[in-house]
Amino acid sequence: MLLLGESGSGKSTLLSLICGTILPSAGQVHVAGTDIATLSGGKRDRFRAEQIGVIFQQFNLLPFGTVTDNILLPLRFAPERRKRAGDAKVTALALCTSLGLPDDVVSAKASSLSVGQQQRVAVARALIGQPPLIIADEPTSALDATSQTAFLELLFQQIADSASSLLMVSHDPRLGDRFDRVVRMEDIARIERAAA
Repeated sequence: MLLLGESGSGKSTLLSLICGTILPSAGQVHVAGTDIATLSGGKRDRFRAEQIGVIFQQFNLLPFGTVTDNILLPLRFAPERRKRAGDAKVTALALCTSLGLPDDVVSAKASSLSVGQQQRVAVARALIGQPPLIIADEPTSALDATSQTAFLELLFQQIADSASSLLMVSHDPRLGDRFDRVVRMEDIARIERAAA
């Protein structure tokens, strides 16, 4: 699913609600059949680690960690996800290969990588252990059209291979054709001001 909206429309707030990093002031938030607002803070953290892989807009890699360190990081907090990953280092290497990263990159520090390589490491980190939900927050915002197309092809292939669901956030309506469902968020305050 693609979530479209301009800056200030509430996309980041919605992602934070889905991830359980903020709680709703009213209503419920169900993710993978669980109302995450009813979980304690520790259980929400564990649930997020097990069930959700996140591709951050700024990638959020540990700069002095190796590529392998960065990819394996979510498994430290998610024992079930770690089991699904099998031999985690072998799985990490396979993800790197399928995402077009050269073999010699896996031992490189994240800070030494190009932006495109960092982006692929962020994807591998989100996908390892096959979490049911992948959230991608504006992952193509820094890419030109050609790189964007190539990246999306790789991302969709990996999502299909892992049988995960993808929730991608963007402000670019041209991406809508690539998704089976598009939801557009509007800035409620702006709509209310325009109606007044």
